[in-house]
Amino acid sequence: MQKLNKKLYEGYTQYPERILQFGEGNFLRAFVDWQIEQLNRHTDFNGSVAVVQPRGSEKINRLNDQDGLYTLFLQGMKDGEAVNEKTIINSISRGIDLFSDYDEFKKLASSEELRFIISNTTEAGIVCEKEDRLEDRPQKTFPGKLTAFLYFRYQAFAGDETKGCVLIPCELIENNGQKLKEAVLHYADLWELEEGFTQWIQNANTFCHSLVDRIVPGYPVDSIDEITGELGYQDELVVVGEQYYLWVIEGPNWIEEELPFAAAGLHTKIVSDLTPYRTKKVRILNGAHTAMTPVASLYGLKTVRDSVEHPAVGRFVEELIHDEILPVLKMEGLTQYAEDVLNRFKNPYIKHYVESIALNSVSKFKTRNLPTLQEYVEQKGQLPARLVFSFSALLYSYRNREMQDDPAVLRFFQEVWNQETGDMLRIASALLGEQWLWGANLNEIPKLTERVAEYLNHIHELGMERALEQCCLQRGKVL
Repeated sequence: MQKLNKKLYEGYTQYPERILQFGEGNFLRAFVDWQIEQLNRHTDFNGSVAVVQPRGSEKINRLNDQDGLYTLFLQGMKDGEAVNEKTIINSISRGIDLFSDYDEFKKLASSEELRFIISNTTEAGIVCEKEDRLEDRPQKTFPGKLTAFLYFRYQAFAGDETKGCVLIPCELIENNGQKLKEAVLHYADLWELEEGFTQWIQNANTFCHSLVDRIVPGYPVDSIDEITGELGYQDELVVVGEQYYLWVIEGPNWIEEELPFAAAGLHTKIVSDLTPYRTKKVRILNGAHTAMTPVASLYGLKTVRDSVEHPAVGRFVEELIHDEILPVLKMEGLTQYAEDVLNRFKNPYIKHYVESIALNSVSKFKTRNLPTLQEYVEQKGQLPARLVFSFSALLYSYRNREMQDDPAVLRFFQEVWNQETGDMLRIASALLGEQWLWGANLNEIPKLTERVAEYLNHIHELGMERALEQCCLQRGKVL
């Protein structure tokens, strides 16, 4: 069977490369690149995406083997009806392998057409490392790569302020645009780049805050044979996402003129303040995802739908949302939003594996759940039972399982678990006390260390099923 490529797809079109994208993963392809496809189909945007990878090269090679083409399935409720739609996405021009083709990366920086830079390197992606150098090919961190690219562009156009870019990071951290800008300025200072470059970053480039919302399970590994038969061609980059989506970009109104989302009929908003959108989405949808993941995984459940429909874990998730997350948020319309989120989790078309949510779990918990835990304690004067139990399950998950996280994080957990085997109170104290992980010494939260140690003991000695039943499954239970 023939592989999807431009010879097979009669509608293939080559557009000018107007966007540089850091990240080749499922989410960006099912969310941003799909929206660029809609802009090309329904407006005069006329632009494509050049993709570079934050890490390895495997997916970049597959992307180029298929001339940037892939099939997107959008599945779920649309206008009140269950819909399963498929589309070939033609918005990616190519992938640039930073390890073997760095000169192409530098060359793209001098492109007249390039205008936008988009990224999604997870919550752990916007970091700086002093070992990064401008001379590296490539730099280790995403901000290091970005700073080098912007410096190449600054040099190519001799500091022309009309050649700046609009940067829209999609990493799920607060004020992501500002933090990315600060990281770039940090590298400019670390590398002792000229003052003119710093001024060009400040004056010629627009760093936007951004919030993204779409559940994207990714590659349909369990049904790919059936899907291939339906398509009639091989596609190693098939991606599945839900119908629902929302993109909120905090930035100047003129962005809508250059990215005409409304004209394409897209549910993407350019706003002056995305704070309320972010708080609601991160705390409820992402917070519930992150909180359920270690519990469901240790319970032996594989997908989000299995988890929320499970008698015990599903009840745990619902009670966590309604009894612990919603009460600390002072916003309208939360109950309906929470019900919508739970219904999205139950989407019969979507097979969203909890394992895929577990990537970089520590930084996700810090961003999505720790603020709720801290605010609950401040407002209620007691610990939220289910969030603390989920936190304990997360810590236990790093004991001897194959977690995907930053190597430094994995080394730290391994050292603590290996040194303190059997004494859960000492383990809890060591894990909660690392400020570089959590941004604070969590042992200072009253009774948290003792409760985490208790829950770790329950999970270790009883297993997840009995531990969950003993610790959490009583509506209204408090600590």
